[in-house]
Amino acid sequence: MSDMALPGSIEPALKKGPELDKGFHPLTGVIYLGVVAAALLFVAYSIYADVDATGTRVTSLLPYLMLFVALLIALGFEFVNGFHDTANAVATVIYTRSLPAHIAVVWSGMFNLFGVLLSSGAVAFGIVSLLPVELILQVGSSAGFAMVFALLIAAIIWNLGTWWLGLPASSSHTLIGSIMGVGIANALLRGRDGTSGVDWTQAAGIAKALLLSPLFGFVLAAGLLFVLKTVLARATPALFGEPVGDQPPPWWIRGILILTCTLVSFFHGSNDGQKGMGLIMLILIGTVPTAYALNRALPDSAIAAFTTHSTSASKVIEGKAAGYNVLGNPRPAVTNYVSQHQINEGTYPSLAVLVRDIGQQVTQYGSLAKFPADTVGNTRNDMYLASEAIRILMKDKESELSAADVTTLNEYKGSLDAATKFIPSWVKFAVAIALGLGTMVGWKRIVVTVGEKIGKTHLTYAQGACAEITAAATIAAADGFGMPVSTTHVLSSGIAGTMAANGSGLQWSTIRNIAMAWVLTLPAAMILSGSLYFVFYHLF
Repeated sequence: MSDMALPGSIEPALKKGPELDKGFHPLTGVIYLGVVAAALLFVAYSIYADVDATGTRVTSLLPYLMLFVALLIALGFEFVNGFHDTANAVATVIYTRSLPAHIAVVWSGMFNLFGVLLSSGAVAFGIVSLLPVELILQVGSSAGFAMVFALLIAAIIWNLGTWWLGLPASSSHTLIGSIMGVGIANALLRGRDGTSGVDWTQAAGIAKALLLSPLFGFVLAAGLLFVLKTVLARATPALFGEPVGDQPPPWWIRGILILTCTLVSFFHGSNDGQKGMGLIMLILIGTVPTAYALNRALPDSAIAAFTTHSTSASKVIEGKAAGYNVLGNPRPAVTNYVSQHQINEGTYPSLAVLVRDIGQQVTQYGSLAKFPADTVGNTRNDMYLASEAIRILMKDKESELSAADVTTLNEYKGSLDAATKFIPSWVKFAVAIALGLGTMVGWKRIVVTVGEKIGKTHLTYAQGACAEITAAATIAAADGFGMPVSTTHVLSSGIAGTMAANGSGLQWSTIRNIAMAWVLTLPAAMILSGSLYFVFYHLF
């Protein structure tokens, strides 16, 4: 495997790499399959318990069969994401002989799992907001299922293809390209301009994070290595050495490298694991709205705060709506604003009516858990529409909102999001297990590329540590801002930066292929998902 050459005449490693092909005990395979089976049973039981708690009568098994297939595909995406992306985190500890390969991948998988379990969920719903608003509002329709299947299958196909070639491509890039492809295809199928199918403001923000993070990775890792060499080269020359045979580094260097690998794995889980969560929630909302459309676990104190924030927000919006009247249903006007981002004379009065309606519904029932089954779907859609409209309104210069108005609306939006943008614990556990299990298989191809085929010399201890520290810090910062970034691109560009700073030289054939995958991922994923959506839209 270590001598495999990728397309573009990539040079094999200049020195023999670490042992990557150690076999595994049959008992390991049995335990692995047992965990998979237990995870699937856990998912099935959790859905059954949640549905049963609402008192819903099951009259047809077909929706639940569709739900199970959709969840398998969503968890399959996270599984592929695990072995595709997390190989980057373990490459440095493996190639510096800090940990044996089979221990490194299990260690990384475990901390990926912890990262998912402790994630905030902000990235999950940032990804979802890229989807066309009409598909989110009708996610339980045939078009909604076509959307979910198309974007997930397209992302899995591209990830598997780049993995097979050993190319460190970005799962985040792939998923966002798939979402954009579905949005454009949906707009064209509905007779609209394709550009109207994507929230380009949101897409631009996410694109900046994805496009700039590799540049940050390269520059920061190179700068960090330069500083370390300037300050520590004479005092600790061992830090800048290469492994001698299969001997591990000194204990303190080994500790640093294992710590940085742990941090990258943890933050990869906390960022990348959320992308599947948002899509799983869409699937659940569309299939079983009575259990998942509204957060029935919200305490009474949150409902009281919701009522207060709703009253305050109503005053702000009604003040802007003075002099205008709503004719008929206010929802189309608000939907149009969320889709087009253009304020007209119907925007404020329609939003004012919608906010007032939501407040009246919550006041009427007193708790989200008491909403009748036939109303939860519509109430959730109203809340989602109001939240998205307020998010866009607060950024819109035409809205002319004061700082106090923005604070009031932001508090109300927080209450709306608490009611609709939630992730049950079992969803986190399922995604964590899928990502963690994925980390433990299929990692070798990407590890070889990262460890042997980026620089012309062997990876030193300092280079591995600088690349990992940069990746962990970048991903953690993006997670804090609710923005998705590519672990793959940040870490591989970080290694390239350390090679450049060290004067080690770069294998340009590898860099060219990685850059080609970086450039092609977005359009390829868009074409794949758009084509699949067209097929599934007519099939369903």
